[in-house]
Amino acid sequence: MSLLSVTGTPLTDENGDLSGGVVVFRDITLQKETDQEIRRLNSELERRVAERTRDLAYMNSELEALCHSVSHDLRRPLRHIDGFSLELSDRYGKCLDEKGLEFLHKVREGAQRMGRLIDALLQLSRTTRGDIRRRRMDLSETARKIASDFQRKKPQRKVQFQIAEGMNVEGDPELLQVVLENLIGNAWKFTSKRPTARIEFGAKQINGVDTYFLRDDGVGFDPAFASKLFSPFERLHREREYDGNGIGLATVQRVVMRHGGHVWAESQPNDGAIFFFTLCGTPSSSDYLDDSDRGSG
Repeated sequence: MSLLSVTGTPLTDENGDLSGGVVVFRDITLQKETDQEIRRLNSELERRVAERTRDLAYMNSELEALCHSVSHDLRRPLRHIDGFSLELSDRYGKCLDEKGLEFLHKVREGAQRMGRLIDALLQLSRTTRGDIRRRRMDLSETARKIASDFQRKKPQRKVQFQIAEGMNVEGDPELLQVVLENLIGNAWKFTSKRPTARIEFGAKQINGVDTYFLRDDGVGFDPAFASKLFSPFERLHREREYDGNGIGLATVQRVVMRHGGHVWAESQPNDGAIFFFTLCGTPSSSDYLDDSDRGSG
């Protein structure tokens, strides 16, 4: 059955008197069917969004419960292992030979490393939950404070920091501090075998997008494995060479992505590394920065 729309327009003569009229009939069957289909699709979309929201809320509650369990149920036995191992060493260390003491030391090392790994996993989890609290912040000032902390902890190291001024952004200050702590900490670690080192934090535009970079002159990495850098637990260097848990850069990626940005890295073995990140928008390509793009600080 067809649906019709009827409209009428009166016609008047030169004196303004009614002389007739025009009646228009339009078949609006297809329009009505289209409107009904749009309403049906919108209703279906709203239903799916509601279901997805419920699923996400459930998964978040499960994640919260898991994090609570990890934080409490796993830490307790680890503290016991570490504590009793220390007590055993203090009380009965004289009864053990060199090999026995070495084994005991490895037990404590393993427990402590697992504790650090739990801390890192919880931090990684926290970066994917909760709201982004955006406000204006100074990345330059945050980076200077972090660099100062590293230098204060190891004053014997000769590391020159260059930090560009005025890198003000809109973002979550706590989460972006985590980004800089991990990136600067990564550079600090992988320059540790250099007699002198240089770490630079600056910014430039790449394809019209504000892009921040952290450059070091450390050990670098094989670019063939760059895709593994931001995956949890992936390590490009052996643990006995450089300590770490393989979580820091994964955390960086999650925070940057939550800010609508992108992070990537470039390097060559024994030729340092440079990490780029944006906080909104994704450049389609990147190049190493030349000397004119270096920050100062």
